[in-house]
Amino acid sequence: MSSFTVESTKKSPPLQALPKAAGIQQLHHYAYRAKDAEETRHFYEDILGLPLYHIIQSDHVPSTGEYCPYTHFFFRLLDGSFIAFFDLGDDEAALPSPNTPVWVNHIAFRVDTVEELEDAKARLQAHGIEVLGITDHHVFQSIYFFDPNGIRLELTVQTGSKETMHKESLDAHERLKLWTQKKEAWRAEKAATGVEVKLKPERNDRPEFF
Repeated sequence: MSSFTVESTKKSPPLQALPKAAGIQQLHHYAYRAKDAEETRHFYEDILGLPLYHIIQSDHVPSTGEYCPYTHFFFRLLDGSFIAFFDLGDDEAALPSPNTPVWVNHIAFRVDTVEELEDAKARLQAHGIEVLGITDHHVFQSIYFFDPNGIRLELTVQTGSKETMHKESLDAHERLKLWTQKKEAWRAEKAATGVEVKLKPERNDRPEFF
């Protein structure tokens, strides 16, 4: 488990004393546990259309040195990035997080048009996969479904213009700052009273759900 906490950042040296941040180009891959490699391949390659592109197999983990036989396999997206899986040979899927709603952790893939989104929904449903949406997020539209390993996936198409997206980016830091201030007050009240209530942001970007 990572030992990083918010407090640990306070002990860091000044940013100007550190090397320049690396130029992160794109997501290379996201890796997750797969219950069965072939079942996963069928879903991602035959249904979603992502080609199986690379496989790594070993009985030891290079980063830790521990013994754990695995097949690590990658599916390639059009931009050259990957979604990857580990089949550990035991027919076990990753367990869901007990303190996190199932809709929170998910992977979103972008498509170019609403028509492609509609076609993807029809294709998934033809294979007996339950699909939620199309959901309108105002600046993009999405569908949601689960893969064979219980991973929630999203296909999304941006419908907001570049101008709209840029405008929405201008106050992102200020909005996050306000949320952080409100959360600090929430923590203090919780510590003082022992009562925990849901923390709500100042602004509701989805007023249709009032």
